[in-house]
Amino acid sequence: MAAPNIVNVTLINANSNTQILTSNNEIGLLSNPASSGKVYKVNTILVANKDGANAIDVTCNLWSQAALGGSSFPIAFTISVPADATLILTDKSTSFYLEENRSIGIKSGSANGLSVLCSWEEIS
Repeated sequence: MAAPNIVNVTLINANSNTQILTSNNEIGLLSNPASSGKVYKVNTILVANKDGANAIDVTCNLWSQAALGGSSFPIAFTISVPADATLILTDKSTSFYLEENRSIGIKSGSANGLSVLCSWEEIS
């Protein structure tokens, strides 16, 4: 399990993923499998509150193993997203690398109220 040398990059693919958080269970937002030979540069995580009346909490974790395994480290912990608002959890100025056998999970304090967008560069 080793991250590729990003000085000698052969490929950079742009990716994005959208999710509607349909329950208050943590779901996998992004996972970099073990032995992928890739590192992901996470550029943006945006959380939008679609509820027109209520604020909803969001929690986002970095996991030490793929598929939300191992131990977690909070990127954001029960942050209130106001009604009809968008929260920027990370952007280009706070980007970070997701190495092999790591994952990002996210959960909502209420079902169906939040949607999330994640964009990243897959580097190998």
